[in-house]
Amino acid sequence: MANPQNQSTEESFHITPRAEDYSAWYLDIIRAAGLAEHGPAKGTMVIKPYGYAIWEKVQTVLNAKFKESNVENAYFPMLIPESLLKREADHIEGFAPEVAVVTHAGGKDLEERLIIRPTSETIMYEVFSNWIHSYRDLPLLINQWANVVRWEMRPRLFLRTTEFLWQEGHTVHASEALADERARMMLEVYRDFAETYMAIPVIPGQKSDSEKFAGALRTYTCEAMMQDGKALQFATSHNLGDHFAKAFHIQFLDENNEQQFGWQTSWGLSTRSIGGLIMTHSDDKGLVLPPKMASIQAVLVPILIGKDVDTDVLSKMKELDAQIRGLSISTKIDDRALRPGEKFYEWERKGVPVRVEFGPKDLAANHAVLVRRDTGEKETVTLSDVPERIGQLLETIQKSLYERAVQLRTSKTKTLDTWDEFKQAIEEGNFVLGHWDGTRETEALIKEETGATIRCIPFDSKDEVGMCIKSGKPSKRRVIFAKAY
Repeated sequence: MANPQNQSTEESFHITPRAEDYSAWYLDIIRAAGLAEHGPAKGTMVIKPYGYAIWEKVQTVLNAKFKESNVENAYFPMLIPESLLKREADHIEGFAPEVAVVTHAGGKDLEERLIIRPTSETIMYEVFSNWIHSYRDLPLLINQWANVVRWEMRPRLFLRTTEFLWQEGHTVHASEALADERARMMLEVYRDFAETYMAIPVIPGQKSDSEKFAGALRTYTCEAMMQDGKALQFATSHNLGDHFAKAFHIQFLDENNEQQFGWQTSWGLSTRSIGGLIMTHSDDKGLVLPPKMASIQAVLVPILIGKDVDTDVLSKMKELDAQIRGLSISTKIDDRALRPGEKFYEWERKGVPVRVEFGPKDLAANHAVLVRRDTGEKETVTLSDVPERIGQLLETIQKSLYERAVQLRTSKTKTLDTWDEFKQAIEEGNFVLGHWDGTRETEALIKEETGATIRCIPFDSKDEVGMCIKSGKPSKRRVIFAKAY
């Protein structure tokens, strides 16, 4: 892809229609909205200020939610001695193809190779073993905000990059039940964040054994549907059992003064959630942001005509801006020397939820024009009512975006029982609720023939006797199949 700095303005802002090329549309949205671009090293990403502001929103909300549940932030090294990564066999096998290795530093070969963290279980648990001695040290609840490196052969901005940002929580508990409770609790945090803040409806459930995290006892997930019908794994939470505790000697004396191994969880959400945000809500005009994730919730655009009256327009707009900010709504006045249409087009591309248009005629009439980004609807509002009305619109837009995404998912989720129907539905870009016989072999065959995987076994899935969609063998419940990012 060419460097946007070397492209003409028209090329930089062109957006391929979704119906024509969904993948190109997605990348065009990122470029036109100024969210990110490719870094100099293959697979890396430069997150631009407007894109990083979304990640800051993610951090702000989740940090508060984590701390409400007594999780503390810390930071651990990004360089992991290779011997630590090898401690847990399933874990190293799961990450081996993706790891980047440092073999040479300080002008000489290293005695032990260093792994650039693909995830931090091994480095953190080596340290945890020194922190935990007694049941009084439990639970240990730690989170870190960090970057990780996983070598990516087919990079796509936000969705799959060699280096990406995330948070990873790691906890240690006195029993398997307490660990599982924490893993489920954190998945609920992610579900609430996805739906309440990002306006992305998700399906919470459990991964199949083939799809679970390397080394985990159980993996829980929130799965979202994108506009093309593919699934995006929004966030995951893992019950790690006592596997890592045994590998890293995380032990404690219980109330009976007996030595026990800890039971652990890990859970995380990354910048791929921003990719999900883009694909869930945006349209052929550009980015669409839910108000709760927008760094600018309302942009005020004065209509300036280069006459003395402009001073009065700007003065009134600044007064209006202060009133809107007084309601804890983030704003920006765009008083640049550009034509109004250029400004409208830019903020539409950037997905700002509400635009306020105000010129000399509006000043004389004591009103302003409010424009919704999600629908394009315009309304004329008396100046004194503008702040309150913007607040109402932001609530309406947030709710409307969520409901629209739910409607799409409902229309593209099929409950099917025959293999031919299944193949057709997957090819057409749908989620399929189908029976599965519970075997890895059948799961692998379905993936090989259709590209679809089991996204999750939904928590709300009811027991239902049926026949596997592929093998025809008995099945106890339906699971969610889909192609995925």
